[in-house]
Amino acid sequence: MDTLIGIVVLVIGLLISIALHEVGHMVPAKKFGVRVSEYFVGFGPRLWSRHGRETEYGIKAIPLGGYVKLVGMIPPEDRVKPVRGTGWASRLVADAREAAVEEIQPGEDSRAFYHLAWWKKAIVMLGGPLVNLVLALLLFTAVLSTVGSPTASLTVGAVVPCVPAPAATECAADDPPSPASEAGLQAGDTITAVDGTPVDDWEQATAIIADSPGDALTLDVERGGGSVALTLTPSARDRVVLDDDGQAVVDDSGAAVLETVGYVGMYSDVVTVRQPLTAGSVLTWDYLGRTAEVVATLPVHLYDVSRAALGLEERSQDSIMGVVGVGRVAGEISGAEVEGYGMSGRIADMLMLLGGLNLALFAFNMIPLVPLDGGHVASAVWQGIKNGWARLRSLPAPAPVDVARMMPVAYAVFGMLLVMGVVLIYADIVAPVRIV
Repeated sequence: MDTLIGIVVLVIGLLISIALHEVGHMVPAKKFGVRVSEYFVGFGPRLWSRHGRETEYGIKAIPLGGYVKLVGMIPPEDRVKPVRGTGWASRLVADAREAAVEEIQPGEDSRAFYHLAWWKKAIVMLGGPLVNLVLALLLFTAVLSTVGSPTASLTVGAVVPCVPAPAATECAADDPPSPASEAGLQAGDTITAVDGTPVDDWEQATAIIADSPGDALTLDVERGGGSVALTLTPSARDRVVLDDDGQAVVDDSGAAVLETVGYVGMYSDVVTVRQPLTAGSVLTWDYLGRTAEVVATLPVHLYDVSRAALGLEERSQDSIMGVVGVGRVAGEISGAEVEGYGMSGRIADMLMLLGGLNLALFAFNMIPLVPLDGGHVASAVWQGIKNGWARLRSLPAPAPVDVARMMPVAYAVFGMLLVMGVVLIYADIVAPVRIV
């Protein structure tokens, strides 16, 4: 039941995000005088609709997107250079132009989208993605500043009784005792200084220990209201070197690079700490960079997912996912049975997931290919460049950018998106990403 509730909550949140995305297009379009004939959330058959003064608002049966119909996005034939040829591409262009011209009501040609100045077109098309970016920022800020984020404290949560063998996680009978257990460190001790250096956070304390394999250190801790000084010698242990993105560094042969660090055998007591209001902005910027990198390398990620779906390799935990995979993650979050993980934690994780989806919507829609918003923004910017060049040369204003000529590209992009969606759905079923 919790899983079902999680999926429903995520779907509702995503539909609200999509609805607001379309509002981001509709509001500036109407502000600039463009007639908006339809505003719908979903695709397919109408479930409900009502007519406003000039716009039909409604919900359709397939909750996988939404749209606003801006009248006159494609200029009529007499305003642009003629399209030569009789092939299928020319027919696509002609059909799209005819449908766009038919939408313009008598006497309202001046309200057609193609009449807008290039910067107004850009604002209209940027409005939707920017709404998703703002939603992500608001969601991240709300969660981090009200609920908080898991943070390693200086309090010891657990002491490992041994020094496990390389790559092992469990203690074996012949494993040597850990330095922490030999020194008498206890769960609940709070570290105040390491080798005479006062420490402010867990990372600082463990960094000193990691840099001191085989060196005797003094660990000052608070225990039961008093101070205790413990002496221990970190064991030397190899670990994989990670880069700034948390990925393993490999050598020329492809093997992971190792480094020798000090190990004492203790875990932090992780607590939830409220973050400053700026934390949401920092996280948004960080996630945005990662999301943009994923979008830029989408074919590579899709190839990896395809191999995982065919059983040729394990699916990575940071793999891209489709709607089924996101729904599964939402269900795992809402149904997780973890000690100390209550309703507030579940809600926070769901909101963070929704924020991540909004960032993905922003980054994906900014791809400069029609029919995505980024493609229309690129067309508007190109119009601005053409206009500026004509002014510099004292030439008449150039014809509007003919979006109809990009219809073959739009159909190709749509086909690729459809194939990608099918591959991701299949992979999410047969080789799912699990977080619990």
